[in-house]
Amino acid sequence: MSVKENNGQPGQGRNAWETCVAGLPERPQKFMTVSSVPVKALYTQEDIAGLDFRRDLGYPGFYPYSRGVQANMYRGRLWTMRQFAGFATARESNERYKYLLSQGQTGLSVAFDMPTIMGYDSDHPRAFGEIGRVGVAIDSLEDMETLFSGIPLDKITTSMTINAPAAVLWCLYIATAEKQGVPSHKLGGTIQNDILKEYIAQKSWIFPPETSLRLITDIFDFAGRHVPKWNTVSISGYHIREAGSTAVQELAFTLADGFAYVEAGIRAGLAVDSFAPRLSFFFNAHIDFFEEIAKYRAARRIWAKRMKEKYGAKDERSLLLRFHTQTAGCSLTAQQPENNIVRTAYEALAAVLGGTQSLHTNSMDEVLALPTEKSVRIALRTQQIIAEETGVANTIDPLAGSYFVEALTDQMEAETEKYFERIEQLGGVLAAIDQGFFQQEIADAAYRYQLEIEQKDRIIVGVNDYAMEEPKQIELLKIDPQIEEEQKRRVQAVRAKRDNIVCGNRLGALRKAAGTSDNLIPFILDCVRAYVTEGEIIQVLREVFGEYKEKPIF
Repeated sequence: MSVKENNGQPGQGRNAWETCVAGLPERPQKFMTVSSVPVKALYTQEDIAGLDFRRDLGYPGFYPYSRGVQANMYRGRLWTMRQFAGFATARESNERYKYLLSQGQTGLSVAFDMPTIMGYDSDHPRAFGEIGRVGVAIDSLEDMETLFSGIPLDKITTSMTINAPAAVLWCLYIATAEKQGVPSHKLGGTIQNDILKEYIAQKSWIFPPETSLRLITDIFDFAGRHVPKWNTVSISGYHIREAGSTAVQELAFTLADGFAYVEAGIRAGLAVDSFAPRLSFFFNAHIDFFEEIAKYRAARRIWAKRMKEKYGAKDERSLLLRFHTQTAGCSLTAQQPENNIVRTAYEALAAVLGGTQSLHTNSMDEVLALPTEKSVRIALRTQQIIAEETGVANTIDPLAGSYFVEALTDQMEAETEKYFERIEQLGGVLAAIDQGFFQQEIADAAYRYQLEIEQKDRIIVGVNDYAMEEPKQIELLKIDPQIEEEQKRRVQAVRAKRDNIVCGNRLGALRKAAGTSDNLIPFILDCVRAYVTEGEIIQVLREVFGEYKEKPIF
């Protein structure tokens, strides 16, 4: 029955609509976002009655940046298409990078293997069985030189997903550029360098939080003076979401980490505007289309307000929340993997409509293995189709003013502020990590989500409904076991041919500096230039700083 049939003519108001729908059947499911937030049947102007255009929205490129950080957004320049890639040795990954660039990718994003992530050389006993498996193995400057051989580092930007040993990998990149004749002030890119989210979600830490923050503020200081175009931290909600958080938790915990880095920089004696303009963010693009768009818009507004009002930032660039997005790995399914192409496309579209500056689209086979060339190409083509064929990049923030989107944005901002209050009551981010607050919140959300799937309150196509019995017929990338032995021989050959007296002296200088308040980046850079390995540098710092042990929470 239509409103007209029930009331004589359309548009007679909310009461007429409510009377009409009261007797209409609804599908037997819970209407909620992927974060289990209830969704009303209809949103109207009443849901955004408190919205003030200038205060809450404004214009793109102007405070509070709800509608985007650039005035003309994608009409001026499309987002950077940056596929996350890296596997086996530097040689194999270099070939994949050149392939991606030839297919229209506009930036590189490096995935490292677990030994590199944990600060171990490939011939360390703890590296065995993991070399080159989930990313590329990088032990020394020789590997980094090979990784970017034939790729001019002043012509592309590179993102490196590395955290605990980020200072070392960054120095390896700077030294590689020097070998190419590219000075550091011409380098553009990002190191993730977000150690706080490791304690919260991903668990790939080495040093205690306080000394880890010292390395980060050393990077702030050094980059401000020598690598001014570099994003020194990519404050990452991605891994918080992959661990099972809700969208609001991802937003709140990520921004709380960001503010903790700002406070660490200020405590280290740095002016906020000397480093805040080079802070960037990394968000997840999950499957709930509108919730994700609202999350990005709320993030920009919250960051701008706090940076201006609490931290006194004067440089407009300090207020801009610039972010990279990756589609949700945790939304992909091993069952009917071709469905993942569709999931990724919608997630990528949400990131674009939310105003991302950079985007990675997951490949359909990543839930099963590292992606093949074919699946990576499909993932990249997904971005290119969104950019060139859908028309969504023709206008700026096209969903602004939507009753639902604006109400959801306001709701996410309000819920995030509640989390900030709870974190502050616990004594701040480090204290909340120590007490297991973030970890417990994420675990509870993940458990609730899994229950919803098992009870069919949430349908996952091909998993708990529309399932099929079928063999997996897609080709998977397999890492040759010989890669491990090759990489071990390579790092041992580096040690044999370098000047080990120079290496010993430079490691000694690093050890001495680590016991003082000196900035450690020049000492690490001196080490990598002499072909000291990552594992050797990290071992010295382990001995001075110690290792972090997480408190068990029961």
